[in-house]
Amino acid sequence: MMANLMRVLCVFLLSAACSFAAGLPSCRAQFDGAELTIANSHVERKWRVVNGLLYAVSFRDLDNNVEWLARPSSQPAPYPAAALPEEKREVTFTQKTGRFSPVEAESLVVELATTGSVRLTYRFQVFPDARGISVQLTAVGTGAGPASTSAGEQGGTASGIEVDRGQQARQQKIIADAMEVLDLAPQHLRLTQVRLADQTDNHNELVFENEWLLHTAEPLRLPGNLFIVENTLTGNGLIFLKEAPLPHARPVKNEVDLTFEPQNWRIGLLGQGTDGPGEGYRHVVLSYSRGRVGRIEALHAYQRQLRVYDPKRDAMFLSNTWGDRSRDGRINEQFLTKEVHAGAKLGVDVIQIDDGWQKGASSNSVRAGGVWAGYWDADPEFWNVNPERFPNGLAPIIKLAAASKMRFGLWFAPDSSNDFANWEKDAAKILELHRTFGVDYVKIDSVRANSKTAERNLRRFFDRVLEESRGAVSFDLDVTAQVRPGYFGMINVGPLFVENRYTDWHRYWPHHTLRNLWKLAQYVDPARLRMEFLNNSRNTQLYPDDPLGPAQYSPSYLFATVMFSNPLGWFEISNLPASYFEELPPLIARWKQERAGIFSGSIIPIGEAPDGVAWTGFVSVAKDGQSGYALLFRELNPSPEWEFSVPMFGAPKYSVTVLGGAGSVSIASGKLRARIPETKQFVWVKIERPGTAAGR
Repeated sequence: MMANLMRVLCVFLLSAACSFAAGLPSCRAQFDGAELTIANSHVERKWRVVNGLLYAVSFRDLDNNVEWLARPSSQPAPYPAAALPEEKREVTFTQKTGRFSPVEAESLVVELATTGSVRLTYRFQVFPDARGISVQLTAVGTGAGPASTSAGEQGGTASGIEVDRGQQARQQKIIADAMEVLDLAPQHLRLTQVRLADQTDNHNELVFENEWLLHTAEPLRLPGNLFIVENTLTGNGLIFLKEAPLPHARPVKNEVDLTFEPQNWRIGLLGQGTDGPGEGYRHVVLSYSRGRVGRIEALHAYQRQLRVYDPKRDAMFLSNTWGDRSRDGRINEQFLTKEVHAGAKLGVDVIQIDDGWQKGASSNSVRAGGVWAGYWDADPEFWNVNPERFPNGLAPIIKLAAASKMRFGLWFAPDSSNDFANWEKDAAKILELHRTFGVDYVKIDSVRANSKTAERNLRRFFDRVLEESRGAVSFDLDVTAQVRPGYFGMINVGPLFVENRYTDWHRYWPHHTLRNLWKLAQYVDPARLRMEFLNNSRNTQLYPDDPLGPAQYSPSYLFATVMFSNPLGWFEISNLPASYFEELPPLIARWKQERAGIFSGSIIPIGEAPDGVAWTGFVSVAKDGQSGYALLFRELNPSPEWEFSVPMFGAPKYSVTVLGGAGSVSIASGKLRARIPETKQFVWVKIERPGTAAGR
């Protein structure tokens, strides 16, 4: 009994010490009253603890035996937004292991908590397969006032007066609202600022990258969620990720998220997003090697710890009728019966009804007088099944879908009014739909998280449903409009519904969707992206003489553009032309056979960013490096042949099997050679190393 208790919890004051793996041999933590060490098999971090404040001492990449810090930091971090009073603090240490969300991997969680007028709680989480340790600070109480931020400030226009920046460094004060402060050791570093765009109803280009070679003459102050520092001599690097909404969507604004101080080669990550005492945003610093490929693998692997890929739940082919712009005008039992029959014929995994299944009318309804918030006030029965459209309820439709081994999903809008004050009612309704009807897939829309209270209540809504459904309910978070968690705000809840694209509005081109998937997949795990393909026979008159118009591509090509994500059939299935039912079922059936292998590996975009005329694609590399997949596209490119370096496949010989499309591929000694005979075609292949278990 006592042994089991000690495995879960260890508490002590500053003079005591504790160290054990607490049930996860690959993860460990130790605190001796003066120094905290947390590690797994990939990284080890150490902090000096002085009167309840943490100072970074070491960040070691164990995979490559690289120490990233030049010296212990002189700045405590994390540090709250307000200066702390001068007082004595005692520290308690706890650690426990387990799954702290039903969709997470098992992990070790460590907490340091302090006493005092401002009580600080540092929460660290380390997963066995992540190359970093996440950190989160909660401050409860009242501080002494704003702390100085002078150390990170950039002076604007150069004065022409020469200044000894080393003297400036000696005069610096504590940086307020710091999440990380690290004095880096390598001399030659490339810093990449990754800026992502959401609100995709208004933005089509979603990924932007700015680069600097760090220099002793240039301080930097940059906004964003994601920053990469790479040693140009070795290809080793660090990734700084703030798990928060994008800067424009944060309730508490901060102009700067990352600073670089050249006088001491210092990187600072700022902006915990609190509007006073409370829980700050979580962040993580990940190590990697092997340049771009290693960086993508490390980012994807971390996201897969927060939401473990489940082949029975994730990467499903989901259909949704809204893409044909009938809105809710055709939603009824008869129409959905046709959709289910057509979905079974096509090979759909999940039939989802968008806005219109419910009794109440939204602002997007064909019915006048709808609302876009305040649903419970508008009608206490707003979220009941519409009795006129579904006089027999949803059960007959869901039963019909289940008979064809299809699952079911619905559209839902959590009530944003009064900072999501009705979050418990919303959670209860989703759980009722899940338990009563078997609704497992929920598209989330109409979210406006304009305050910290709203942000907290929205997270409570998701957490309640995930916990009580044991992770069976999967949410699609719409990032197309308004103020929403975005790409990194709530990683664990489900896929991101990235775009609303319609041929009706002349806004859908296949190469644009492929481009956004390709570019986002460098930073966002493709298993977290819901990407659409449309009915290319509609609205062809809007694309006259357009060689890249949707009708210029085959249905199989359109599906291929999104099959390394969560495919979205953004159309009325029963309205598709015959060509979809002729071409797609064999390809979709093979994709279903192989998708667990695709999404269990690391998905790396290769070639050029799609632009309509490129050679481009993806590879998926198995964890053991012995096998994988390649999906290649020859856009409107004059060359039928292409060669690309794929160092992740470095063995002398591989066998390659064509699974779909038209063409041939060979891979040997890190070189991929492909031939696709015609433009606007693709080839999808399985890669296996002869003599291995995968290749037999």
